[in-house]
Amino acid sequence: MTKKQRAELVQRELEKLYPEVPIPLDHTDPYTLMVAVALSAQTTDKKVNQVTPELFRVAGTPEKMATLEVEEIKELIKEIGLSNTKARNLKRMAELLLERHNGVVPQTYEELEALPGVGHKTASVVMSQGFGFPAFPVDTHIHRLMTQWKLTSGKNVIETEKDAKSIWPESIWNKLHLQIIFYGREYSPARGKGEKDFITKMLFEK
Repeated sequence: MTKKQRAELVQRELEKLYPEVPIPLDHTDPYTLMVAVALSAQTTDKKVNQVTPELFRVAGTPEKMATLEVEEIKELIKEIGLSNTKARNLKRMAELLLERHNGVVPQTYEELEALPGVGHKTASVVMSQGFGFPAFPVDTHIHRLMTQWKLTSGKNVIETEKDAKSIWPESIWNKLHLQIIFYGREYSPARGKGEKDFITKMLFEK
């Protein structure tokens, strides 16, 4: 099976499994999405979704977030890992949004990645899920599965992202990256033995 055939099989099977893909992080607009994605680093979406309702009730806009002290933000997100750093980032992110962008989330990678706590993956998620621009945010699930499926030899998520964008058409990027994440969680978790990972078996079992 060629690489192109493997990519087509993966996309076809994922489309059967997940014809509709909800955005895993609860949010109401690009700002709350960006905050939720920034909080999700090294923790689960489930945990983030447990914490953000109260956070967004108190500080669901850059204006409100900027008025809080770092300690107040930390108290609201204390159940999430790296809460010290994340609290500092959220306050400074809000301040810079007000100073540079009139409180509006920018729509370019350069401007997004200049904000504290916003790396390339977070910026890609905001561009894709917040604004609808074609993007392929690669997290550890996607990097691991694409390596497993021999669709990338990338040593890191940046290289894997380039491979993903070269393999699949731009029109399906926004949906496909979510489909791979859902598949990874349900059928091929990092700590599991992969017994349920039928796509890998379809690709490589004779």
